[in-house]
Amino acid sequence: MWRNGRRLLIAPQWSAIRAAVAAGAAERDSLKRELAEVTRHRDSILAALHELRADVRTLRSQAEQRVAELYRLRDIERARAAGRDPALPLN
Repeated sequence: MWRNGRRLLIAPQWSAIRAAVAAGAAERDSLKRELAEVTRHRDSILAALHELRADVRTLRSQAEQRVAELYRLRDIERARAAGRDPALPLN
């Protein structure tokens, strides 16, 4: 190929270009594989987090029910302990 009255050597340039493109493609493929691995890892962590949240919700609900039961038992015991004077009218 001629340019501005001088001959340009294209073959060495094309081989360098092909090598650069191949290196870029290899790096791109490597980064895609790494991204897929990181995405799988993130998904497994998110799944574990969702399970943990569900367990916490269940345990919290059970604890709230137990506290309500204990309050009820406490109120019953207070009522028993307070007693009532049978001589006093109810109103």
